[in-house]
Amino acid sequence: MTDDIDLKRPDLYINRELSLLEFNGRVLAQALDARLPLLERLRFLCIFSTNLDEFFEIRVARLQELQALGSTQAGPDQLGPSELLAAIGARVHEQVDIQYRILNDTLLPALAEQGIRFVARGEWTPAQATWVQEFFEHELAPMLSPLGLDPAHPFPKVLNKSLNFIVALSGTDAFGRRSGNAVVQAPRSLPRIIPLPHDEPGQHQFVFLSSVIHAHVGQLFPGMQVKGCYQFRVTRNSDLFVDEEEVDDLLRAVEGELQSRRYGDAVRLEVADTCPQTMTDYLLAQVGLEPIDLFRVNGPVNLNRLLAVCDLPDRPDLRFAPFTPGLPVPLGRGGNIFAAIAKGDVLLHHPFESFLPVVEFVQQAASDPDVLAIKQTLYRTGEASVIVDALVAAARAGKEVTVVVELRARFDEEANIALANRLQEAGAHVVYGVVGYKTHAKMSLVVRREGRGLRHYAHLGTGNYHLRTARLYTDYGLFTCDKAITGDIVRVFLQLTSLGSVGALERLLESPFTLHEAMLAKIEREAQHAAAGRPARLVIKLNALVEPRIIQALYAAAQVGVEIELLVRGMCAVRPGVPGVSERIRVRSIVGRFLEHTRVFYFHNDGAPEVYCGSADWAERNFFRRVEVCFPISDPTLRQRVIDELALYLADTAQAWELQTDGSYRRLEAGDAPPVSAQQALLQRLAD
Repeated sequence: MTDDIDLKRPDLYINRELSLLEFNGRVLAQALDARLPLLERLRFLCIFSTNLDEFFEIRVARLQELQALGSTQAGPDQLGPSELLAAIGARVHEQVDIQYRILNDTLLPALAEQGIRFVARGEWTPAQATWVQEFFEHELAPMLSPLGLDPAHPFPKVLNKSLNFIVALSGTDAFGRRSGNAVVQAPRSLPRIIPLPHDEPGQHQFVFLSSVIHAHVGQLFPGMQVKGCYQFRVTRNSDLFVDEEEVDDLLRAVEGELQSRRYGDAVRLEVADTCPQTMTDYLLAQVGLEPIDLFRVNGPVNLNRLLAVCDLPDRPDLRFAPFTPGLPVPLGRGGNIFAAIAKGDVLLHHPFESFLPVVEFVQQAASDPDVLAIKQTLYRTGEASVIVDALVAAARAGKEVTVVVELRARFDEEANIALANRLQEAGAHVVYGVVGYKTHAKMSLVVRREGRGLRHYAHLGTGNYHLRTARLYTDYGLFTCDKAITGDIVRVFLQLTSLGSVGALERLLESPFTLHEAMLAKIEREAQHAAAGRPARLVIKLNALVEPRIIQALYAAAQVGVEIELLVRGMCAVRPGVPGVSERIRVRSIVGRFLEHTRVFYFHNDGAPEVYCGSADWAERNFFRRVEVCFPISDPTLRQRVIDELALYLADTAQAWELQTDGSYRRLEAGDAPPVSAQQALLQRLAD
């Protein structure tokens, strides 16, 4: 170990926000991957847009607030808000330019070759022009309320991410007012992509709503002349603020904040690239932004609306092949899930294995007369959740149902308020966790009478109880009736629902109490093995790794000989390959068909390996401001299975990117050998 190296040195840390942008860049790169089906490439382009929206709504918004306050607050990389915003602006402008080039030069021509065309105004046939005219007059114009701008009609505070048009006019209106500007806001109830009628089988033709408005905007201003019409979109600060020291009713406070989300401070302005400079200056002034916050785009200002065409029912040839998730033999189909768990722990790896057993676990508990109580955490569930249906049925059947609903699950707050109210109306006990700490743990507990006693059955997971994302995200889920683990879960629920301290847990690691120090201790143990000349290795797979003390511990361990393999999907502040510090650290990111979401922690431990899974990434919020649970995989067969699956990811040469010392990522290539895809291998191994 090199004792004189300061492991807190700023150049040893990659900025977390810039790292997140690089992850989104890897998502964007999927849109250029000719190995992928065409509509899936378009989907990745849309996901890039959605990710970027959230990045501005939350992360850029927060930095702009700090800058406005004159803050010099910085992370371990020592980039302050102003310096970081400048770096973000430069990188995002570059990425957005690439995004629209991919759309216009690659994807749209390729889609047209496949009979999927987005017909520009200048390409409409007479019949199409007539149809669009009628659509405008009968479906669109009655819903539009153009706003002329003058002292009596100030510039409107347009909705977050809504489609709008700034219109330059000349002439005189009925009241003698002379030329000026107007704003037209597109109705939110209408789709942004409209199918055009045609008689060609196997063909699809679409027109953008923006094109329809552009073509006929003059009809909204009779007697005036339209000198220009330009689409624009404003992105606003969407981070909810709840003063947790003052709030006395968390539900009411979150409900109140939701009303203001649509009209938060502006953080980004997108305009058509044809918009004149004088008009963009005017728009910037009206929404209170600077030139660095302006993005000129050559196409629709909201590309994620193109998702509407990604699932065309008659073009499965342009999408990923469907698959049927597998089902572990111990669970069978339609059998008694409690009897199966009683025989031994069961591990599921979604989406390669079905999420259905998790649903059946709750459904069977709801209908089983021997089940007395169900306890559940809910962070994100999606709409029309069958798990919530089962909990409601259980409560109505007279079982003791306790649900910890996290109201502050970002962008799911409204849905979670609705499901909380529904559960309460059914008679369930609903709590909102602990003020100041988001409940992010994924756990379900069933109390069942068996013979003369009670037995506890549990499910612990790395992902949410959400049927849709269970088909899209990779996650582990563990069924167990191990007394030590279920006893710990009982104590965690007691922490969340009552007052007081329940003491130390036996098997689970929990934030904000033991998880951080436990992980530091396990890294240090590997370092001690290495220092003593024993083999030392750890493999960590998660979504984000940015907590400074953990990174310093990894650096220290690498210096004494620990081989460290990091599979980090998104943000990673570790800088690998620094001489004398991180030469034994390798960082990879897998970006593929499924969103990598598993959190797995493998410690070699001198041949007595330990494997944990959990809900927490290695970030400050997960360690110190959330309730998270990390659980051991104790069964030797299941533990080895997880280790083997980690090895698959480490061998990936089809969807893997390797982090370089300068903070960039290099896509791994298979060379002359056939490429290895971990996700595809797991599909073949685990799915039916």
